[in-house]
Amino acid sequence: MPDPRFAHTVIYMIRHDATGAQGIVVNRPLRDIPLAVLLEQLGMEGGGLQTTIRLHVGGPVDTLRILVLHTAGYAGAGTLPVRDGISVTWEPEILRAIAQGKGPRRALFAIGYAGWAPGQLEAEMKTGAWVRAAADEALLFDDNYETKWDRAMARRKIDL
Repeated sequence: MPDPRFAHTVIYMIRHDATGAQGIVVNRPLRDIPLAVLLEQLGMEGGGLQTTIRLHVGGPVDTLRILVLHTAGYAGAGTLPVRDGISVTWEPEILRAIAQGKGPRRALFAIGYAGWAPGQLEAEMKTGAWVRAAADEALLFDDNYETKWDRAMARRKIDL
C-alpha cells in the first residue's frame, strides 16, 4: 500500500458488507494514558484509579472517538459481536466497566478506525494492496507489535 499510514499495518476487519468495510489497526501503539484521565475527559468519575491503558491508532477515520476491540466476555450498549469470541464496543461506558473490574478479559483501545466505501476494499485487494490472514487473540491483543506483521503474513490466505 503506497499510503505510509498503512505500510506494514495489520487491520482486524470488524465489518465488510455491501455498504463498505471497517477495521481496526492492531499494531500501531500510540501512547499509554491513565484510565482516570480518559474517564474524566469523557465526563465520568475517574478519581483514585491507578490503571494505565495503551491507546492505539485504530485508523484515520473518526480520530476523535475511542473504540474498544475486546474478547466477548463483555456486552453493553454499543457492543457489536464480530466473530470467534471477539467484539467491538463503540460506547465509552465500557471504560467505566473496565475501571470497575467488570470489563472484558482482554482489550485493545483504539482512536479511530480504517474505513472503505462500497467496493473500495475489494478493488484494493485485486491490486494486491491487501492480503487476508487468520486472526486470533494473541495476534490481536498481545504487546509484541514488532512481530504482528510477520505473524499475520505467515497466516496469509491465497485468493485464487
